[in-house]
Amino acid sequence: MEPTRGLAVVALLGLPSVAYGGWALLTYVTGKEGLSPARQRFFRDGHAHAGVLLVLSLTYVGYLDDTGFSAGLQWAAGLTLLVGVMFQSGGFFLHMAAADTHAPSAGTKLTRAGALLIGAALVALAIGLIVA
Repeated sequence: MEPTRGLAVVALLGLPSVAYGGWALLTYVTGKEGLSPARQRFFRDGHAHAGVLLVLSLTYVGYLDDTGFSAGLQWAAGLTLLVGVMFQSGGFFLHMAAADTHAPSAGTKLTRAGALLIGAALVALAIGLIVA
């Protein structure tokens, strides 16, 4: 399978989990037990980041063919972006589970690592488009 098609499939398969996350968030917010305001904020932020960044990844893979990247480099760049998306949004959920949501946690570090991966993938694509 060519990289752009495979990466798009992975991103598209991730979108139903975002839809489920919206349903789950609504269930928690309207349920009897609910979420604390801090946990609700981190859940909402993780959910929003996942949705927006997965849509970004669909745009991203559309441009990969316009670079001079080999198939292997296209896979590497696209997977770097998708792992970054999972890390960034997943970090919010991991932090939400922390006992103290006001102090740094493993989720905070994961979110930051995701941001670095996303940034690296975007810079790689920009360089690839400039060079091509």
